[in-house]
Amino acid sequence: MADFYFQRFEDRKPPAPLPYSMGREMAWQFLATLALVVGAWYIHWRWMHSLNWDALWFALPLVMAETMAYVGLILFVINLWRDQPVVLPDPPALVEETDPATPEPGRPLAVDVLFATYNEDPDLVRLGIRDAKAVTYPHPIDIRIHVLDDGRRPEMRAVCDEEGVGYITRSTNEGYKAGNLRNAMEKTSGDFIVICDADTRPFPTILQHTLGHFRDPRVAWVQTPQWFYDLPEGETLTQRLDRRLGRLGRWTGRAVESVTGTITFGADPFVSDPQMFYDVILRRRNWANAAFCCGAGSIHRREAVMEAALRSFGASVERRVIQTEEEITLASRERSVAPELMSAIRTEAVVAEVLTPYRFHVSEDIYTSIVLHADRERGWKSVLHPTIESKMLSPQDLLSWTIQRFKYAGGSLDILFHDNPLFRSGLTLPQRLMYGSTFWSYLGSIWNVVFLLAPVIYLFTGIAPVSAYTADFFVHVVPFLVTLELAMMMGTWGIAGYASKTSYLAFFPIGLKALWAVARGQKISFPVTPKDRQSGTFLRLVRPQLAVIVLTLVSGVWALAWLLMGYGSWSTTGVVTNILWGINNCMAMAGMIRAALWNPEPDTEAETETEEVTA
Repeated sequence: MADFYFQRFEDRKPPAPLPYSMGREMAWQFLATLALVVGAWYIHWRWMHSLNWDALWFALPLVMAETMAYVGLILFVINLWRDQPVVLPDPPALVEETDPATPEPGRPLAVDVLFATYNEDPDLVRLGIRDAKAVTYPHPIDIRIHVLDDGRRPEMRAVCDEEGVGYITRSTNEGYKAGNLRNAMEKTSGDFIVICDADTRPFPTILQHTLGHFRDPRVAWVQTPQWFYDLPEGETLTQRLDRRLGRLGRWTGRAVESVTGTITFGADPFVSDPQMFYDVILRRRNWANAAFCCGAGSIHRREAVMEAALRSFGASVERRVIQTEEEITLASRERSVAPELMSAIRTEAVVAEVLTPYRFHVSEDIYTSIVLHADRERGWKSVLHPTIESKMLSPQDLLSWTIQRFKYAGGSLDILFHDNPLFRSGLTLPQRLMYGSTFWSYLGSIWNVVFLLAPVIYLFTGIAPVSAYTADFFVHVVPFLVTLELAMMMGTWGIAGYASKTSYLAFFPIGLKALWAVARGQKISFPVTPKDRQSGTFLRLVRPQLAVIVLTLVSGVWALAWLLMGYGSWSTTGVVTNILWGINNCMAMAGMIRAALWNPEPDTEAETETEEVTA
């Protein structure tokens, strides 16, 4: 059995789900409404009364960026509007409890646990297999574990033989993970399917806690929160000073942190902790039946997935037939096509189209979610389950993180541009708004660039995008910023949000790259996120963030120099306002740069843990 860096984290326990509070929800809704009203007042004032008409080349892009960001705020508020109590439904015992129309009443449930792998260490997959074998259930149940090996590796097959689980492979890698899953579904028959990545480690309770949701025969899938148990916990100021200076350092650190709160170095450098996404964003989409699938850690009703595949297949065949018919009538100038030819066209379309439960797409999980949610005839539902039921590995270096985030961004934008769910028939208005919120967030890199460059432009040129930095400006902008901050603090109560906000701002190069790739028609590839730590630093990946910091600092010095000399059109309030704005931008960029420089220190971490145990 191989030695892995994460083995010393095996005893870590996942956080409990955020508790539901009706009082806090009402406070959030009040503050959010107030922030939207004040924000609308501010945006109206910006368009009607504040533009610098002498510099529309600067004023218009900024006010448009603010407007686009405000639209994103509206969508975000709708997303977070309503929460639900944490409920764990009773697990069903027999198949008819999840499917009243079953032809096999009295039969125990059958579940296929599928581990999709390509080139990951077989011993890493073995850990997940063993955890899956330890899954418990209060009733008799048929659990079948299969490894889906797109790498066709003898050593992976050997692990499956040793562990007594199924091994499924294929001759090609068509469709990558989506194709891998399709191939497995053709060779398995469980009532439900648990999707696992190569590094997914299911907890014993995963079925006991989740299958109860399927008592509702319309529930198509349940997504459980993902938890990265290997995230660096970092080192507090007290611990660092204690390690370096002994007792004096420990006393000093405690004194400082008693005033400032805990100061931590090296904790989650890539802001990979997904708790904000699952506990706040996705969980609050349950009320709109819009919680989408995120792949690993999800449980699917086989009937729903296969039915969606058949409906999608039929629709695709019909589109091919109609397109071919139009081409023939245009070319022949005939009003109709002969029945014999139409039959041949339909046969060819059926052969050409691929029947696949999971579309061959880099974001097959969210795409399949859209297809199922849009099936109004069946009324399929989804559930974001509140408790963590598995653990997995996080990107351990900026290169791996960048690969993963580019895949997410590119896949989502590809769906937006080519299969826009906002115009897909079958989706309800709340579902359209929820999916719209997801896709809109990936467009944010466009206006975030404007927000990053705006203070630099003013500090270098003295040209303001507003008519003047006067009291009237601050009367409008400060109430909006204050009410917005209060609303977001209440809406995400229990989870620190600053790191997520700064990471989103610093994400702009990846977002722009993904936008450019999709706009050019470039196919978004299916790279496997590395599961091992890549050594070295990755400053080449943060050159745009470094450029923002350098430009901001240089422009700040430039503006201060001219202001002190009394030349140019800079005003004191304008310079101070834009320097503070620039400092906030630099702090956001600094987080990404620290991530590029971050390297784990196993010996130091182990030593620190040992000292804590001894103490």
